[in-house]
Amino acid sequence: MKTRLLLAIGLLASTAACATTYPLSVTDMDGHTQTINHEPQHIILQDGRDVLTLALLDRDDPFKRVVAWNNLPKKQDTQTWDMLKGRWPEATKIVDMGFNDQGQVNLESVLAQKPDLMIAQLRAKPALKQSGVLDTLNNLHIPVVFVDYELHPAQNTAPSVTLLGKILNREKEAKAYTDFYQQHMQKMTQVIDNVKNKPTVFIEPIAGNSDNCCFTHGHNGWGGLVEAVGGKNIGSALLPGNSGFVALEKIIAMKPDVYIMTGSKRPNANVLPFGYGVDPKDVGVTFQKLLSRTGLAQIEPVKQGRVYGVYHHFYNHPYNIIGMEILAKDLYPQQFSDLRPIADFHTLIKDFTKLPDDAITLSYPQNQ
Repeated sequence: MKTRLLLAIGLLASTAACATTYPLSVTDMDGHTQTINHEPQHIILQDGRDVLTLALLDRDDPFKRVVAWNNLPKKQDTQTWDMLKGRWPEATKIVDMGFNDQGQVNLESVLAQKPDLMIAQLRAKPALKQSGVLDTLNNLHIPVVFVDYELHPAQNTAPSVTLLGKILNREKEAKAYTDFYQQHMQKMTQVIDNVKNKPTVFIEPIAGNSDNCCFTHGHNGWGGLVEAVGGKNIGSALLPGNSGFVALEKIIAMKPDVYIMTGSKRPNANVLPFGYGVDPKDVGVTFQKLLSRTGLAQIEPVKQGRVYGVYHHFYNHPYNIIGMEILAKDLYPQQFSDLRPIADFHTLIKDFTKLPDDAITLSYPQNQ
């Protein structure tokens, strides 16, 4: 009996040691330090895809604290939304207030939910500031915490998860995932650092979403992920901003070694339909249609068969380590012949979330 009592006391002490103490002072990805007075229970998600970070932290129910959000999965990744609402049907009742990157929002409907925290993507700060949203929330003493998976994805993803783990009293869960993330990143980096000739890459996000070729990212988003695995991103060299269109002639002239297209299941059937429950054959059909667009046959990697596809939302996603692994296999097939990104994705889901471990197509050709 005495032994059991001592074990119980030890367990309680260990649990208490992991608990966050409030008030809590934190510094977010914008470098802003503020105080969180109590454990947040009514959260606004400026970018609804951040519910997948909450899936790492509030594992039993990532929606349990969410009172309002911009439901981007419903708008841009219908397969993921179907998965989420199938697992947690109450998600369909959460206020979708359209907190978009332009700062447009019906604040009255949001404030009616009595929020005590807003989680926002760093890229959205200028628009939220200009629209007056940040000032309104500040005046109401509702803290806004900026995280980042897009502007500096390789550098800021793990720190963003750590930050939210502290704020939400989920430090143990956050550390478990960031340990996994950093171990996989380190393994990749060690191999890539020993490659002398790094490939030049053109990446076309949401390929097929526009009739014009070719949309791309600069140093951020997919450009940042390409650079994180050592690729020389054409968009970074040509674009004055974060994203934009590049003339096909410019791409041909820069002689890329690898061409990569991204996509997700959307209302636009011309886009590569990656995601949950997607038949790889359907991806293959769309993939070939995209390659037949005017002028693409002149691009060297199209001639050489070095064109690949990848799930689009890894560009702004806490699971972007899997996207980087897929890119590493595409860019360095010999060095990463034993890497298994899809298996690693399923390990991530099973070990660090309670999301359903359903069949999912994340790359083309499939990197098993």
